[in-house]
Amino acid sequence: MKHKIKLAVKKLPQMMVLLSAELLFVLFLFFISLSVLIIIIRQIFYSREFTMDEKVFAYLSEFVTETNTTLLQFISFGGSHLFLIPAWVILIVFYYWVYKNRWMAIKMPVIALGTVLLMLELKFLFNRPRPLIPLLKDAPGLSFPSGHAFMSFIFYGFVIYLVYHDVKSRGIKWSVISILIFIILLIGLSRVYLRVHYASDVIAGYCFGMMSLLILLGLLKQIEKYNAKIIDPSLNVTSPTDTLPKV
Repeated sequence: MKHKIKLAVKKLPQMMVLLSAELLFVLFLFFISLSVLIIIIRQIFYSREFTMDEKVFAYLSEFVTETNTTLLQFISFGGSHLFLIPAWVILIVFYYWVYKNRWMAIKMPVIALGTVLLMLELKFLFNRPRPLIPLLKDAPGLSFPSGHAFMSFIFYGFVIYLVYHDVKSRGIKWSVISILIFIILLIGLSRVYLRVHYASDVIAGYCFGMMSLLILLGLLKQIEKYNAKIIDPSLNVTSPTDTLPKV
């Protein structure tokens, strides 16, 4: 026991440095997202400046082909509710029954449902119509922020969070994270290519998604710590790294 305590004391400074670095990185991401969001909202809704959106549409129009359209329709599906709802359910079932981490399984629907409600509120608040020149057909609903960009960032961003904490192999970890980031970006690109969203809608969706995910993960982590000593043991309050196999 004494040996374990001494070892923990020796590692404490390293843990504090790592914690501070992660906290600074999180604050940096939040500040960047907020800053970009403020610029976009001011440009679109106050200055009524749409030059960037028009230039992006004009640039992407040069790449419109039947093959690209089919491919980007498929990619766009990866950010739709038809894909994300089953994906969330599979992830929840995976953690609840396979790895018996019921606390993590509780976090997931809170994040998924909470962000859906937030996205709907934001769309209603900004009330921006969709582009009038869809490539294939009109999309229902409002335009700002992009729901595909917002919800795909939440889902794939949460998976990135799990991979970052659970996968020990640096090569595998960063390969998977890079692929997931690429998927997020492609989904946003597909919405602009199909002309059902402006580029500013997609960027705003990413920013709102980043901020929402960081806030929710922070709040849930604090609740987890607060309840760790009094919560029902059947909930198995553990970190992701305590339940998944080390890759």
